[in-house]
Amino acid sequence: MSRSASEVSVLIVGAGPTGLTLACDLARRNVDFRLVDKSPAYFVGSRGKGLQPRTLEVLDDLGVVDRILGQGRFHLPFRGYEGTAIIDHDLYEGHNPTPSVPYASPLIIPQWRVEETLRQLLHDSGKEVELQSELVWIDQDEDGVTATLQKDEAREQVRCKYLVAADGGHSFVRKFMKFGFEGETWENARMFVGDVRVDGLDHDHWHSWPHHPHGWLGLCPLPSTPSFQFQAGISPETEEEPSLAGFQRIVDERTGRPDLKLSDPTWLSLYRVNIRMVNRFRMGRIFLAGDAAHVHSPAGGQGMNTGMQDSYNLGWKLGLVLHGARESLLDTYEEERLPVAASVLGITTRLSREFQAGGRHLPRNSETLQLGINYRYSSLSHQQNSSLDSLAPGDRAPDGPLLDSRGNRLRLFDLFRGPRFTLLSIGATGLEPLRRLGNRYKGHLQVHEISTDPLERGDSQGALREDGGHISDAYGAKAPLLALIRSDGYICWLGEPSSLAAAESCLKSILGV
Repeated sequence: MSRSASEVSVLIVGAGPTGLTLACDLARRNVDFRLVDKSPAYFVGSRGKGLQPRTLEVLDDLGVVDRILGQGRFHLPFRGYEGTAIIDHDLYEGHNPTPSVPYASPLIIPQWRVEETLRQLLHDSGKEVELQSELVWIDQDEDGVTATLQKDEAREQVRCKYLVAADGGHSFVRKFMKFGFEGETWENARMFVGDVRVDGLDHDHWHSWPHHPHGWLGLCPLPSTPSFQFQAGISPETEEEPSLAGFQRIVDERTGRPDLKLSDPTWLSLYRVNIRMVNRFRMGRIFLAGDAAHVHSPAGGQGMNTGMQDSYNLGWKLGLVLHGARESLLDTYEEERLPVAASVLGITTRLSREFQAGGRHLPRNSETLQLGINYRYSSLSHQQNSSLDSLAPGDRAPDGPLLDSRGNRLRLFDLFRGPRFTLLSIGATGLEPLRRLGNRYKGHLQVHEISTDPLERGDSQGALREDGGHISDAYGAKAPLLALIRSDGYICWLGEPSSLAAAESCLKSILGV
């Protein structure tokens, strides 16, 4: 039995963190979409268990970071067991929040908690995930995509302007459309992984037995749950299927502690390291995001984060194009995210090789924290002459503390939050042309004036002042400065106040107006 075709602007296939992030972003941009997933129920395993600082900034922008922070934990120390010695180590010691970087280290949180939070946000926007809806056929033409969905015995055709595949490493869309997916599988880097309760072990450390002759073992407590994520390296010759009894045997052998008892498994799996990516993120009106486009080792905790940021990059571009911007804006999704995916594969591969060679406390920096990701090479990044020291178009826009005219405290991220571009004026005077520009593009642009005078109290039209000089420092503003910031928190233009016409030109080129 089949139904006639329904129409929607965007069809998102796959309701993991990548698909959910895109759906939540499109919802606030008033884009008509459907989010489908072939699974009969929501996944309850941890899989990914860490949110990098840049992803926390994405969740801040979406308005759910407080709930996420309440369910996770920063600075969970590693506790390594070396014979009779116990060695504690904080991988992110010294990585503390600053005025410009409010989230400075990864948050340990099970993936299903992230998905749960995003589903609630989606529900609050009036949308839901459509479970048991499997994509089984795709037809694409110049004007759109016709997708055939199978649900129980019924088939439905959905006509959409764009289709986004967020359907994971085994992506049906990628295979059906014959995207290349080059790379390798490391058969000598297999592991058992799962979520179990562990009696006899505290939840205040990530416990690790790294040097057992049969392989390493890790038990990481999952905040806001009673469970641990079990990870154990296994021999390439192992033919055993994952089971609670098998996991218990590994714990007995590798810890030498008969008091550690496993129970209540919610997810058990055999994991093989795959390092692969596509050579294009777009084919006509079909886009790939997340694991559908790139898979890599779990080293460094990059996977879930990279997928969510793929969606964050694509969402605002789809929103603008569907509301009248030039179609060519969508080309910049691949232009910007494909190099990021390639870089992430390189980083995680290097970390995996170091781990296999015996490294246990691998270095973490702006690469793995994803704060250093930039789009300086992008065609959307423009710069006029300015008084900057190091910040450039394409860089992440720093945060910073502010005071309003009544002395109330707020942050730049509070100003950025939402689906519009932001034009910051830092330390400039004579701002009427700036305000007129904001009015001219008020559907797409918000304008904020920030005084650098510590004695100025603001005015009735909403001027703000920086608190402690941190914004001037972060933006390198030794003289009055304008900064045009995309709705995904990256700078697309920097210049002097006299270059306001250039800022408008940059905005118009992106909006297509």
